[in-house]
Amino acid sequence: MPVDVLCEIEIDRPREETAAYAADPDNATSWYENIKAVEWKTPRPVSVGSQIAFVANFLGRRLAYTYEVMQFVPGERFVMSTAEGPFPMETTYAWEDGPSGSTRMTLRNRGEPAGFAKVGAPVMSAAMRRANRKDLRRLKEILERPLQAQ
Repeated sequence: MPVDVLCEIEIDRPREETAAYAADPDNATSWYENIKAVEWKTPRPVSVGSQIAFVANFLGRRLAYTYEVMQFVPGERFVMSTAEGPFPMETTYAWEDGPSGSTRMTLRNRGEPAGFAKVGAPVMSAAMRRANRKDLRRLKEILERPLQAQ
């Protein structure tokens, strides 16, 4: 059973600013609750082919995986994927202009669990949806703070 979780939020900041912050892996630990560490495997800045290692805690387990950037169109789209572990996954961020200078951001995680992870796919999908919504709300909170508070 494939996992495909899509969440969306509107952030009251310009698209370029929102996208630049969200697509910078160095900011991941500030807005993703489950991501505990980020390590660049290739030189900065982010570009197609960049490799970034993440350590996360999800559903009570420690996960370590390396994403490769598959697509990067600044201000529009950012796609990373990993083939590691029991749950190969692709993560996509997309940004569109919203009303009055805001940004509509979507976060999509999709993949095909293998082995034991296949059994837990429905539970994993629900947990990912909850986590992604919470993470997007955190991103919104960070980006909408008054500038002097950032």
